[in-house]
Amino acid sequence: MLGAIAGDIIGSIYEKDPVKDVRFPLFTKDSHFTDDTVLTVAVADSLLSETSFAKNIKDYACRYPLAGYGGTFMKWMTGIIQGPYNSWGNGSAMRVSPVGFAFEQLADVMKVAKASAEVTHNHPEGIKGAQAVASVIYLARSGFGKPLIKDHVQRIFGYDLEQKLEDIRPGYQFDVSCQGSVPPSIIAFLESNNWESAVRNAISLGGDADTMACIAGAIAEAFYGGVPVEIEAEVMKRIPEPFQQTISVFYEAFPWQD
Repeated sequence: MLGAIAGDIIGSIYEKDPVKDVRFPLFTKDSHFTDDTVLTVAVADSLLSETSFAKNIKDYACRYPLAGYGGTFMKWMTGIIQGPYNSWGNGSAMRVSPVGFAFEQLADVMKVAKASAEVTHNHPEGIKGAQAVASVIYLARSGFGKPLIKDHVQRIFGYDLEQKLEDIRPGYQFDVSCQGSVPPSIIAFLESNNWESAVRNAISLGGDADTMACIAGAIAEAFYGGVPVEIEAEVMKRIPEPFQQTISVFYEAFPWQD
């Protein structure tokens, strides 16, 4: 989950000021956590405390109300909308990474990813986006290679991962749908050679930078065995102490590295 949070913070300044190149500063004085981080920590906390996803996601969002949530989600978190609202947005995929790290069976990952999504994003595409990201994290941390991961995603979820970043990048635009942002985020990972390059690849598409980097960063953490220590240090400077504590407890409760 630290990889997701780091990707979110790095991508935060490029959502409204997009880049189409992998050469950009990773951190600036304006780099900050967004709703991706808040809700990722909320999901992790639910897994630790066995609190319902709906309650924890809403509680965390209300605790950090200015993190940059979408309009419909804000109506849900404040109670204007009751129950899930059939969203296919990438909010379900951005917050799901702890699920991919927490379970030892793929079937459990799929089940819990669905549960984490459908409290808000109960549209089939919203559920599929969360399940795809969590599944890739599970496979990556379990030692599966990129060809097998790619094949699994294409067979099970029907995402087209055959395009190359160089072909996607020129015409790619801001897209908050799971179906429009999850596949290129996975491709960003597939074309990477380390954690940092995965995040740079995702942001370089010029789309929903913080969320796409969040997704790619979570997958890359699982595949490459962690987040570089200098990146972790920058992240810790920028998140509240309660988030730091939850991250630490989560890794103790769900140790995924040998």
